[in-house]
Amino acid sequence: MEPTVALLGPPGSGKGTQAERLRDQLGFATLATGDLLRNARLEGTDLGLRASQYMDRGDLVPDEVIIAIVRDASAALDDKPILLDGVPRTVAQAQALADALQARGRRLTAAVLIDVPEEVVVERISRRQQGREDDRPETVRERLRVYHRETEPLVAYYGERGLLRRVDGAQDADAVEAAVRAAIDPLSR
Repeated sequence: MEPTVALLGPPGSGKGTQAERLRDQLGFATLATGDLLRNARLEGTDLGLRASQYMDRGDLVPDEVIIAIVRDASAALDDKPILLDGVPRTVAQAQALADALQARGRRLTAAVLIDVPEEVVVERISRRQQGREDDRPETVRERLRVYHRETEPLVAYYGERGLLRRVDGAQDADAVEAAVRAAIDPLSR
């Protein structure tokens, strides 16, 4: 069975960068929740239309819609390793994801936490020169509060199941990549 790996970490931890590197160098199919939601919306699928109702209001898309979109996207990837970027975000999503993967004959083989101290995250995001509204320091701190409240319980959840791999995300991107690869290398054999 091909590995299925979830990348966890706070906003600005480098999950997207590492997902791209794993895709390009190890052949992982990357399922990034944001991209999947935007694509489903653009394609006008039933799930995309349901997600749009929440996205247009600025609300979080419900777990069942997120998991259904990931389930549908992973259906064509049975023979490829999968990297999940942005899902699961909550223990409820993790449980639903496990069920959805099991229905496809897969299971989550690891959850890699790219662990970055809060002050490093704030500094990284404020250095971005994109001028995005959600990159202002006060907005970043709110996003981190939401992360700590909703996503951090996944660390304990996956730790209890022996699936958690921690990586020091405060290093440069190449060192983080080497640590992520070392964390998932045994899974690819």
